[in-house]
Amino acid sequence: MRHDVRAPHLTPSRAPVHAASGNRLGASHPRQEGLTDLRLVPPALAAWATAALMLDAPTVWVGGAVVVCLVAAGVLLRRRGGVGASGAAGPGQDSEPGRDSGPGRDSGPGRGFVSGADSVPGQEPLSERDSAPGPGSAPGRFTRPRRQGSARLRLIWPRASVAWPRISVAAVLLCVAAAAASAGLHGADLRRGPVPGLARQYATVTAEVEVTSDPRLTRPRVKGNHMAPTSVLINADVRRVEEAHGTAVVTRAPVLVIVDATSMSSGAGDVNGASRSPGSGHPNGAPRPPGAGDVSEASQSADGRRSPWLRVLPSTRLRVTATLAPALAGGDRIAAVLRVRDPGVPEVVGEPSEAQRLAGRLRAGLREATDGLPADARALLPGLVVGDTSRITPELDEAFKETDLAHTLAVSGSNLTIILALLIGPPGLSQLAERRGLAPRLGISLRTTALFGGGLTLAFVVVCRPDPSVLRAAACGAVALLALATGRRRSLIPALATAVLLLVLYDPWLARSYGFLLSVLATGALLTLAPRWSAALRRRRVPPRLAEALAAAAAAQALCAPVVAVLSARVSLVAVPCNLLAEFAIAPATVLGFAALATAPLAMPLAKVLAWCASWPTGWIADVARTGAALPGAGVDWPGSWTGAALLALATVVVVLVGRRLLRHPWWCGACGALLLLVVLQPPPLARVVTGWPPPGWRFAMCDVGQGDATVLAAGEGTGVVVDAGPDPTLVDRCLRTLGITRIPLVVLTHFHADHVAGLPGVLRGRTVGAIETTGHEEPVDQVEFVRREAAARNIPVTRAAAGEERRTGALSWQVVWPPAHPALAPDGPNDASVTLLVRSAGLRLLLLGDLEPPAQRALLRSPAGALLDGVDVLKVAHHGSAYQDPELIRRAAPRLALISCGEDNPYGHPAPSTVAALRAQGAVVLRTDEDGALAVAGTGAELRVAGD
Repeated sequence: MRHDVRAPHLTPSRAPVHAASGNRLGASHPRQEGLTDLRLVPPALAAWATAALMLDAPTVWVGGAVVVCLVAAGVLLRRRGGVGASGAAGPGQDSEPGRDSGPGRDSGPGRGFVSGADSVPGQEPLSERDSAPGPGSAPGRFTRPRRQGSARLRLIWPRASVAWPRISVAAVLLCVAAAAASAGLHGADLRRGPVPGLARQYATVTAEVEVTSDPRLTRPRVKGNHMAPTSVLINADVRRVEEAHGTAVVTRAPVLVIVDATSMSSGAGDVNGASRSPGSGHPNGAPRPPGAGDVSEASQSADGRRSPWLRVLPSTRLRVTATLAPALAGGDRIAAVLRVRDPGVPEVVGEPSEAQRLAGRLRAGLREATDGLPADARALLPGLVVGDTSRITPELDEAFKETDLAHTLAVSGSNLTIILALLIGPPGLSQLAERRGLAPRLGISLRTTALFGGGLTLAFVVVCRPDPSVLRAAACGAVALLALATGRRRSLIPALATAVLLLVLYDPWLARSYGFLLSVLATGALLTLAPRWSAALRRRRVPPRLAEALAAAAAAQALCAPVVAVLSARVSLVAVPCNLLAEFAIAPATVLGFAALATAPLAMPLAKVLAWCASWPTGWIADVARTGAALPGAGVDWPGSWTGAALLALATVVVVLVGRRLLRHPWWCGACGALLLLVVLQPPPLARVVTGWPPPGWRFAMCDVGQGDATVLAAGEGTGVVVDAGPDPTLVDRCLRTLGITRIPLVVLTHFHADHVAGLPGVLRGRTVGAIETTGHEEPVDQVEFVRREAAARNIPVTRAAAGEERRTGALSWQVVWPPAHPALAPDGPNDASVTLLVRSAGLRLLLLGDLEPPAQRALLRSPAGALLDGVDVLKVAHHGSAYQDPELIRRAAPRLALISCGEDNPYGHPAPSTVAALRAQGAVVLRTDEDGALAVAGTGAELRVAGD
């Protein structure tokens, strides 16, 4: 048995924090720690990569990888055991003869020995706890050898310089083997059983499924000239399946259940707390267009009913009759798609668990507490607290994505960290005697505090539902607890690596999750880069709190931006300032929101008060997102590929390196900041000089909004008449911002097809609008109701256009030439009822045909206004340049310039080659948005100029 004795004159002095602790082992303090222990990082990364590769690998490959790794690890460990038996130093011998291990000798890189005399600058000497390892201690720690006639401090160096790398490699191999085995088993779940085979046959089956996620509605999207039908999406496991001939098989296969929602009604509340995506259906089952969430949810349905499928809680067992189909995309955890055609009441064969019922009641209570709040706060607060994004409108969701604030809408480790901060105080002080929070004021010890934190974490998982994303957030948020329990700051990185390793082994599908990758990158940035950048800013006299906030936002953005670019093909230039501005409101909003969540079942009036208090910081966050997204230079397009991600990472490294040098030169920093501000704000006069868009004196602009129509008639400085809104609010809003349009005396919606009206929220966003004028043919009904809801929400009058109407604003005048006020025959569909305008502006004559088709075009020529159509300067070609055009109208109009609005690679073949040829045969210059982008017409009657953006 070895007794280590330290010579008195070699005993290092104890740091004051240890001496004052009254404990033989000293007190924990971050400054006593040495270099970060990264030994768990390689195994975690190796397991992550292995799981991602082996999920869909053949069984032979998986088995071979496991066997090879186990054999190699066994060989390395066996050789380590032999070295340990033969190479151990005997009594009175140096462990490595001829090597001087005296106290004045440098232990060499990577060995971690720090004596009292040779300590690292700024680092306190090791405590006795750190200097007294037991048998088999790691190399680099020093021990006190037996006294052999001298009190010389010596290092015990078994042949660890070779053995420890072997052990590290063996650990990596064992983790790779475990990850391969786990991934192989999880991947086999998708391929085993009858479900994959039945899906390939598109068989109709009766199945028992266990719900594993909250139901949600698909996002509204424009498909052609109509809104795509909404559906309820539910993740579930098939537990029992019956084929048509009656054979029943017990199995377990993950599927995506899709329930058609075309005949569903929707209302405001969900008594069971089920989450749904924005864009729920409106009365009569018609899909809800983008932006409809700006109107109160109660107005979406006359009777307030909700689909019963949206009230299903996780862990519920259902019996469904549905059609199986293969998953559209491979590499996901879905074995098949289960499409249910009957949207009626689902047949429940197993009730949800008590934990899920409790979580459902709490979530429903929070939703009820937020009823009556302003629209943004009502939508955002449940998302901040428990990740319930059911009320987030597409417009608000897009604003959060544009500013890289989308992480606040999902359950993340920051939610849990904020709540834990109430208990343990700021992470930087959680290990110190002067730590803050409730725990020290209640006299709770560190380890007991960690236990209470574990209880909070468990409650967090229950309320937010224990699906993989919540488990990921809980594991990453619990890093602070692990550091608190161990008392060592340097254990943060090993704790994160441990969390990654365990989660990947538990659920290998996380290895392919972008959300998991972003969560780990953000946490790693906060643990590694943020402290260093914060210290650098403080050295340059930046206030400590501001330095920490800036460093955290910049570090997370630097590591996460390449991955976000892969997902969105865009890089946000306002992400750091927006996150910085929102950060100060996230904590109070989250704390007050959780307080409302906890008190709602007990005292709803108090919960409503707390929710009202939380609405102020929540509204601030929404305002930050909307303001940042509305800036002209909020983001730049970027290649949405891993090559693009690598380029962005390289650019980030260059910016960081250059930024370190610029910090020494305040004037250069100010110049770069001013330049970035100009790029983001893009003042119209400066942008016009730099980009040439819009051209001076422009009269008419055709926005590039994809497969749809959105045009603008200039009516003065910052003023324009908008004709149609296109299919996408974001695209038309961006176009109007680049044109500098802030006032709109009139919005003309030629007809109610979605590719002309669905972008209306983008037109109305942040602008003064006088009135909306529409056609008298009110079909489709769902789009008519959508337009009226949008107008009513902003108190904008809606009028009907009719032939013979004439209007003027400034130098702009126009006449409605179609449809007639009292048509003899009902139009053959909405296209033939399109509002058609003959416009005069600065000597130019423009004919805007909407989507008129040949029958209506011929009727227009026969009408009294037909004589006015000869020889126009600019023609907005009808119906995106489709083949259905009246040749006589083209001949009579004989435009000098023909503009076609259509989407790139659209499935309809627009514009038709025959239409383009007919226009060119009449001497027209034909331009199209799918090839030329947005177009602006300038000049007078004698001179016509066209510019693109």
